[in-house]
Amino acid sequence: MTAHMIADPAATASVVFPAAPGWDALSAALTAEVPAIADRDDLLVTIAPGAEQGAPACFLPASAMIEVDGTHLHPVDPVTATPHRISDRKRYAPTWGALTHECAHSKHTRWLTAVPHDADPGAVDAALLLEEPRIERAQIRRRPDDRHWLRACVKTIVTGGMKLDDPAFAPKMTPRDAAHTAALFLGRTDGGILTRAETAPVARAVEDVLGAEKLGKLRAVWRKAFRTADDDTAAMIELGRQWCEIIGPDPDTTPPHLADPSGTPSPLADAISKALGKVTRAVARAKLPEDPAEIAARKKAAADAAAKKAVDAARTVFTVGGPRDGRTETIDTRPPTTGERTAARVLGRALTTAGVRDRVATKTTSPIPPGRLRMRGALAREAQLAVGAMPTAEPFTRTTRTTVPTPPLRLGIACDVSGSMGSFAKPVASTAWILANAAAQSPVPADTATVIFGHHVRPITHPGRAPAAVTDFATRDNWEAIDTAIDALDGALGLSRPGAARLLVIVSDGQFRDGPRQNGQRLLDRLRATGCAVLWIAPDVPGRKPMTGATVHVMTDPTTTAQAIGRAATAALRATH
Repeated sequence: MTAHMIADPAATASVVFPAAPGWDALSAALTAEVPAIADRDDLLVTIAPGAEQGAPACFLPASAMIEVDGTHLHPVDPVTATPHRISDRKRYAPTWGALTHECAHSKHTRWLTAVPHDADPGAVDAALLLEEPRIERAQIRRRPDDRHWLRACVKTIVTGGMKLDDPAFAPKMTPRDAAHTAALFLGRTDGGILTRAETAPVARAVEDVLGAEKLGKLRAVWRKAFRTADDDTAAMIELGRQWCEIIGPDPDTTPPHLADPSGTPSPLADAISKALGKVTRAVARAKLPEDPAEIAARKKAAADAAAKKAVDAARTVFTVGGPRDGRTETIDTRPPTTGERTAARVLGRALTTAGVRDRVATKTTSPIPPGRLRMRGALAREAQLAVGAMPTAEPFTRTTRTTVPTPPLRLGIACDVSGSMGSFAKPVASTAWILANAAAQSPVPADTATVIFGHHVRPITHPGRAPAAVTDFATRDNWEAIDTAIDALDGALGLSRPGAARLLVIVSDGQFRDGPRQNGQRLLDRLRATGCAVLWIAPDVPGRKPMTGATVHVMTDPTTTAQAIGRAATAALRATH
């Protein structure tokens, strides 16, 4: 039998004294994790130096106990281990792999407890050898991500205690050693744990000893084991008998043409070392399985950080007004024109119309009026009463029409004030006043805000306020803080929060420096991922570079900016049913 699968019903757990602080807590933590891995909740785990039965880890079916030798945790301090986090398991991947392997035994090696007392010991030992790749194949069929950890412990589990560099103990070029190696390495290859490229040296060395025909027969046996049920004792012992029969009598004799009198480790031991080296390097390069809880925690932390950054930017821009230095500046204020007042009233009515929702009709049934009587339901009710049954028919139908609440509108505008945007300064200033006053006049719950961005970000209109005057601004900057502008509008209006029709409008030629452009693109992508629409209004000039993902509208006449943004706002309202 394998050293880490103890079938003796009298076998007891190891007594480990003394144990350094932390081992008890780590044992409890591992016990809490194994129910998901083993698909059973009665297992106990003990990890401490010496807590094993002569192997890196072992499973005792009689006591539902898994023991793990804490020596292999070195140099990790058990006090620092947090196995509930997948990312932490990388520090002690072989130990976690050994635990996973024993969990696979606890789930799938159910046939062992029913082995007859008179069973052939050789056949049982061979069946247990076949069990090694069989249970790992079964484990990754249930939990594919466990493959990474099972690969990480191949050296610990497969060659635990094997001294590959010592000719006295290393596998020799005998049929027994070759068959044993084939089951552990080539069986795991067919089982999906290892790859053919990794075990190619072992395959060549084994075939040199056994020959292609005998190796093919052994492969057929372990593949049959893969298809054997977990509790089919007779089938597993029969496969063990076939295994012994294929190897044949006197299996410990090295074929003369493979004998090496030099006393160096055999080619088989060298092939095992090469295969283990390949696996170790591949495991070190492999990407860890993702933990959904850790992914969710990272996303939440990132979202919280982004929200705090946006709120801070909004406070700086709309409350403080931004830094006092720099060329990003407003020029003056002026009274709105008659055309602007008219445009605000027209847009307010448009928003009101766009916010109107049809009433939703809901049909219900009832055993009593009011409602429309359905004769089929009435007859069914009479029939139920006639036979003395409890009446369940509901013959009256009624239609109720409910008004759907108008969704709120959140609209933010960011205008570039670099020198190339001079033709848009007055139209955007006018648009900001029109939108803010249209929102105030409409019964639709709407918030708008407008900022300009250059070296700094300055507010033109504030959320929830209908400005009395139009604020004009200059366009003399040679820097574009688009990222701060997006953050400020998001923090002030909640553009990244669902529950409203949300629209971000950027008026710019898109000719930004690399840093602000990359940061702005990241923020724009975040807003779009939350459902916020993005409209990019660009001048009709060569070299314009709108950001990816925005709906681009090229303006040949900047004076129509207000109409374009108004249409986008009403479309956003209509789209949120």
